[in-house]
Amino acid sequence: MKQDSLRLYDYHVWANKRVFNHLKELPSEVYQQEVKSVFSSVEQVVIHLFKTDVVWLCAMSDKTYEEIQQFVGKYSAEMENITLEDMEREYLKFSEQYFDFLSSQEDLEASKTLKHPMYGQLETRLSELVQHVVNHGTYHRGNITAMLRQLGYPGPSTDYIFYLYEKQGQQ
Repeated sequence: MKQDSLRLYDYHVWANKRVFNHLKELPSEVYQQEVKSVFSSVEQVVIHLFKTDVVWLCAMSDKTYEEIQQFVGKYSAEMENITLEDMEREYLKFSEQYFDFLSSQEDLEASKTLKHPMYGQLETRLSELVQHVVNHGTYHRGNITAMLRQLGYPGPSTDYIFYLYEKQGQQ
């Protein structure tokens, strides 16, 4: 089971790398170009994805709601007007913390209690939180693809099946 969660998170990182690589192939202005969509720009989706990953690693690490808000605030200030390349570096550095955390856990099926001031208390498992992070990323990578199409560019292929084919080819 631990391997399943690690593989899912690895897929999440793989898919986000594909997005970064794809965006770097497009004209640089596309990243910050305004779009009438769920987010005002592709940049805003990328920042949202990163901040949400920060939130969930903090939650998995038993940080309080207040501590999580402080972390997100710190990252929000740091992300103002950084380049796509810098954003990618920050994301990849942070994803290493995720891998380290997940790898260090004895049991990703162990019960986890989350407390949120608005939603209350939730009994869940780390593996379910990993699944949530991956699902959330998939959803917003779809937003990025839709926004790129609106701007006249194709989106990157980030389906899980392509990840599996690529990993199989590396064995």
